[in-house]
Amino acid sequence: MSGDFLPEGTLRGLPGPLPRGERVLWQGAPSTKGVFVRVFHARPVLLWFGAWACVFAVAAGSPGHGALVGGAILLTGAVALALLWGLAWLTHRTSVYTITNRRVVLHTGIALPVTRNLPFAQIETGALRAFGDGSGDIPLRLQPGVRIAYLQLWPHARPWHLSRTEPMLRSVPEAGSVARLLAQALLAHADEANPVMPVVVARPAQTAPRLVAAE
Repeated sequence: MSGDFLPEGTLRGLPGPLPRGERVLWQGAPSTKGVFVRVFHARPVLLWFGAWACVFAVAAGSPGHGALVGGAILLTGAVALALLWGLAWLTHRTSVYTITNRRVVLHTGIALPVTRNLPFAQIETGALRAFGDGSGDIPLRLQPGVRIAYLQLWPHARPWHLSRTEPMLRSVPEAGSVARLLAQALLAHADEANPVMPVVVARPAQTAPRLVAAE
C-alpha cells in the first residue's frame, strides 16, 4: 500500500491530514503470523491435509503407492498453506491501525482499500485477548445504533459477533501496551466530554470505556 493520491501531509493509514489538536498516539498492523494462524487457521488446515494423507496412504495397499498418494496430498496441502501465508502477508502489508487522541482508524483491504473512522464517542468499551507471544486482539464494542456490516470488516472484526459487529485490531504486537494506551486515551476523552465529572465517580456504560479481558 502506498500513499498515492492522498493529500500532502497525510500519514499512511489516514484518510487525510489530522485536524488541529489531533495527534497520532500509535500505529500498527496485524502480524503475518497472527493472521496466518488465527484468521486462516493454518494449524487445522495442516492437520486436515495430514490426516487425509495418512488415510489414503494406508488405503492405497502397497507402500510405494501409499507414499505416492500421501505425498501428493501433502504437496497440495503445502501449496494451500503457501497461498494462505501469502494472503496473511498481504493482509499485514495493506492494513494500518491508528489510534489518535480522538479516534481509532482502520485502513484495510487488499484489493479495495477502505478507511473506517471510529470516533471515541462511538466506542462503548474495548477488550483485550492476549496471546503467549505478546500479541493480541483488541475488539471494540460500539455504542448501540452504530452498526457496521460484519463482512465489510472481516477479518478485522471479532469472530462470531454478527448481530452487533465489533471492529477489532487483530493480532497486534505488544497488545498489552496498545490496550493500555487506548484505555488511557478513551478515559481522557471521556473526561474532556464530561469535565465536571470526577474520575472516581462511576460512569454509565456509554462513558466507561475501560478495556477488559476478552472471552
